[in-house]
Amino acid sequence: MNQMAAQSTFAADVRGFDDDCSERLGLYEHAAALVPMGAWSCDLASERLSWTDGVFDIFGLSRDDALDRRATVELFSEESRELLERKRAQAIATRSGFALDAHIVRPDGDERWIRITAATRGSNGRAETLYGMKQDITAERARWDALRAQAEHDPLTGVANRTRFQRFLDQPNDEASAASTDAIILFDMDNFKLINDSWGHAAGDACLVAFAKRLRNAFAHAHLVSRIGGDEFAVLLPQSGSRGEMEYGVDALIGSLLAPVPWQGDFLRLSVSVGLAFASREGTRDPQRLFIAADDSLYSSKHRRRSAPAFAGTRRSA
Repeated sequence: MNQMAAQSTFAADVRGFDDDCSERLGLYEHAAALVPMGAWSCDLASERLSWTDGVFDIFGLSRDDALDRRATVELFSEESRELLERKRAQAIATRSGFALDAHIVRPDGDERWIRITAATRGSNGRAETLYGMKQDITAERARWDALRAQAEHDPLTGVANRTRFQRFLDQPNDEASAASTDAIILFDMDNFKLINDSWGHAAGDACLVAFAKRLRNAFAHAHLVSRIGGDEFAVLLPQSGSRGEMEYGVDALIGSLLAPVPWQGDFLRLSVSVGLAFASREGTRDPQRLFIAADDSLYSSKHRRRSAPAFAGTRRSA
């Protein structure tokens, strides 16, 4: 469908909404020139799409391209596509509307974030048309992501902070990240105050930065590496082999994590206590209970004054 036909079809789709449609459509066309946005409609019986210029621009498609809803939906990321289809089906069933921020990948490979607003029109209790607006919010999303990263990351070490870790603890048990987290490892640096007192706080900071970097490298597959206290770190791990294999893997990494940290021509020795807890393989997984189990394991490790995982005291969260 060419652009002229699309504009005409869209105008026809919305003309019945109120008597001032033509004036409002003209006002929209002027306003749309100020921001990257466009209007759209979809005939539900035929799945025929109608777009204004702005939507073509957002999706990186030519005005001469034939619009196919199935092909358009494939431009959405998997998560956004599933959310779009769920919200769309609910709106059609209830003759209501929805709003959605979605991630798309255009045919040229450029990634964009778009905001979709939708409403329904119909008769005899049935929805016949979906219509609304699409707006490019890529710049807005980038600013938001930057602010969120700033708010959720430790400025010294660059790993996630306690606020980000708390989000994991506070989420419902059936959330995706909770359900896919199989283990928590807690690290507490021993005698860290002694380093600060003997070498100064700058030396202590260097140890924290080095240890955080080593954690990121050692657990590149982790859901999250977070500094949750002054000298305490947490790592959230997905399912990766058996419990015994995970214990062995963590144990094998201790040596590299504790390598001396160079400091002004000398070397600072590190020592850590480690607590490890596994989620239950049956039923839902409770982030709070998993954290408590790992903390108990850490306490046992510190009590024995060992710089190795407290596997003897490792607990499985219920």
